Amino acid sequence: MITMSAGRRAESLVRPRASGHPNRWHVLAVSQVAAFMALLDVSIVNVALPSIQRGLGASAGTVQWVVSGYALTFGLVLVPAGRLGDVLGRRRMFLVGLAAFVITSALTGAAPTMGLLIAARLLQGVAGGMLIPQNSGLIQELFRGAERGRAFGVLGATVGLATATGPVVGGLIMAAAPGPDAWRWVFYVNVPIGLVALVLAARLVPGPTAPRSLRDTHLDLVGSLLLGGGVLSLLLPLVNAETGGLGREWWLFGVAILLLAAFVWREIRTARRGRQPLLDPRLARTSGFAFGSAIGLVYFIGFTGIWLVLALFFQDGLGYSPLRSGLAVTPFALGVAASAAIAGRRLARFGRRLTVSGLIATTAGLAATALLLRHTGGDAAAWVTAPPLLMAGLGGGMVTSPNITLTLQHVPMRMAGAAGGALQTAQRIGAAIGVAVLATIFYQVLTRTARDYAAAVSDTLLCASGLMLLALLVAIADLVRHDPKDSYGPSAGPCPQSHGVADDGGLSPSRRSDASQAWRT
Repeated sequence: MITMSAGRRAESLVRPRASGHPNRWHVLAVSQVAAFMALLDVSIVNVALPSIQRGLGASAGTVQWVVSGYALTFGLVLVPAGRLGDVLGRRRMFLVGLAAFVITSALTGAAPTMGLLIAARLLQGVAGGMLIPQNSGLIQELFRGAERGRAFGVLGATVGLATATGPVVGGLIMAAAPGPDAWRWVFYVNVPIGLVALVLAARLVPGPTAPRSLRDTHLDLVGSLLLGGGVLSLLLPLVNAETGGLGREWWLFGVAILLLAAFVWREIRTARRGRQPLLDPRLARTSGFAFGSAIGLVYFIGFTGIWLVLALFFQDGLGYSPLRSGLAVTPFALGVAASAAIAGRRLARFGRRLTVSGLIATTAGLAATALLLRHTGGDAAAWVTAPPLLMAGLGGGMVTSPNITLTLQHVPMRMAGAAGGALQTAQRIGAAIGVAVLATIFYQVLTRTARDYAAAVSDTLLCASGLMLLALLVAIADLVRHDPKDSYGPSAGPCPQSHGVADDGGLSPSRRSDASQAWRT
């Protein structure tokens, strides 16, 4: 009897709960607060740039690095930070990243010179990049079945809201803290929120069942350097695009291709030797991962750049204040918030059809916005574009959360952090490309039409809708490749699998053995 009782207790400790971790929703709430802060800081600073330039006496090109530097280091560390979360524990990495984000936010707000401000923003980007992959990894670890889709729906809403509401939140903070140093509160606001989140995370986020040390882990430092150099060479000309980076630094794209090719070769070689690579190349064969990453890349090319273009149109073209300009695009943010959460709940029923439907709505909404702005100006512009922007936002929420879920659903648990970091890296690269490309189109049309802002914003938004159409074609191809019954939900079991990969012990012992052999081959 004692042996049987001990066996049951041991089995209960090993076997995952069918419903996931008991504190999962509390952990999700805390992690999303941290993710929202880190993602919001990509765009919230835009409205504060003129004040920073005046306050610190910087040039336009230098002050642009307050935005670009954060985006650059943020994108560089996503995959290595995700891998560290996989091997050292996501709780440890989450707490370190959140503490670093609070400290660097305080340093950024207190920076007395432009050089120190940029240095602090670079460090803040590193901290933000450490946080984000742990979010998707924690969802993979703590949630099961259809609940995981709903949790990823919350994450999708966080991503969309943080990107779309940055100008609004920045404008509200600047309006509430008048004076020449009001811009500092754009960074200081992270400190009290981050400290509360840090205390809650320390209490709620569970640690790994079998913690590992750096000595027991192969971290693939050479692979990290190759990937970091490749991403840096790709992003640097893009973040410098507004100051002539594409013209001066075009040769870095060739360097990026060489370094990324060397990274892929190294990862294949490392995996064949039986060691753990930074990013296992066999992820490309994992169902949905390659297509989902491609959708995220192309979608963010068209999605992220439109906020800069709309801000230029409303503020420079129509004379709106930063706050009023941010409020003009609020319908998109509201649409994202509403549809992302709903899409997470409907993913089990509709699967990849949600992503396709969302891209159709986003494409149509942006195209309608473009056509209306060509013939509408003044105060009426914000009102007439509210319905199509709301439609585009509703579609956007149906893209972000289902695509994250479907991209990561079959990834083995031991690689969830690295895979989430890779997906986020694709999105960050897409965002950098989108800002550079759409801003270039906007300025070229503006120059060609003798500063016709209506024509410039209309043509640029039509190009963005064309990029959404390209993402739609990729999503349709992904839908055609999969059986309609291959959806995410209860029918797939407590934890969906692909290629026989077991990610949390949800398979029987015999099937788990088959799964392990299938993954190795």
